[in-house]
Amino acid sequence: SVSAVTGNRFGDKDFRSALENGILLCELLSAIKPGLVKKINRLPTPIAGLDNLSVFLRGCEELGLKGSQLFDPGDLQDTSIRANLKDSDCNRKLKNVLNTVFWLGKSASGCASYTGPTLNLKEFEGLLAQMKVVS
Repeated sequence: SVSAVTGNRFGDKDFRSALENGILLCELLSAIKPGLVKKINRLPTPIAGLDNLSVFLRGCEELGLKGSQLFDPGDLQDTSIRANLKDSDCNRKLKNVLNTVFWLGKSASGCASYTGPTLNLKEFEGLLAQMKVVS
């Protein structure tokens, strides 16, 4: 899991909230390939979050992920403030993020510099199955 690799917990936040500022995602990249992320913007602003997400997505590309395997930064935006967004849209956006984490996990297992925990495919497939039931 992301928290197992980074050593940081989600705390009382849900998956989307824990990742929306991009800090945990950048820490995940740094754990997989040290030096890949030069700087993490820790300011508590939406712009800092977008900056971190851009750094994360570029890092994923450097690790070999294709554009079709990457989520859009808007997929992690707080959807509670958008009343016209359906639950199915929220689930689709979260699924995009999960897919990126999945492909990053697959990529990490082939990365020589990474020796940490690996992606639990069964647990991951269970998560995706839950999302299909909800959507």
